[in-house]
Amino acid sequence: MKLLRTIALDPSDTFVFDVPAEPGDWAVSGAFRFCDRDPVKLGGKDRAAFRSGFLGVQSWGWSTLAQIVPATEDDRRTLVELLARQLVDRLGAPDPEIARAAAEEEVAFAQSLCAHPVSTLIAVHRSEKDGEVHESFRRLQLREGQRHGKAFSFMEVDDDSEADNELNLADMSRELRR
Repeated sequence: MKLLRTIALDPSDTFVFDVPAEPGDWAVSGAFRFCDRDPVKLGGKDRAAFRSGFLGVQSWGWSTLAQIVPATEDDRRTLVELLARQLVDRLGAPDPEIARAAAEEEVAFAQSLCAHPVSTLIAVHRSEKDGEVHESFRRLQLREGQRHGKAFSFMEVDDDSEADNELNLADMSRELRR
């Protein structure tokens, strides 16, 4: 079995997100954190989290990348229980059973992203169109014989979806400074 953990290849998440995830946190997509917010009205670091963040379940912070790691059934159960507790404590889920069912769904979705080899890095891009949130994921693969190092020194990108022609890094940078 494989699951996702947050990873920090450089300190950029500490600048990009209001609350960065701790490296090694169990990770889920986390799109549910925006269910009661209008993505169009998000600005700055909240917008960055919406557009490109994986949720670190323990820290309740955001990570730009998640890494596919081996896991056991006990790890999965622990993750579900931790996420369910967070849903009750932080988001006010009405009871633990409802929270556990939601956590099971979220963890199952995270597992579905783990079809690639262990150590593969996954990035997310979220957007909103006509009131619906859309997520696309891409994998970042190490070049043959390399290990994780600096973010820009080792990756080649293998897109699992079409490019976002509306993505403008200069605009994102200006939004983060607001």
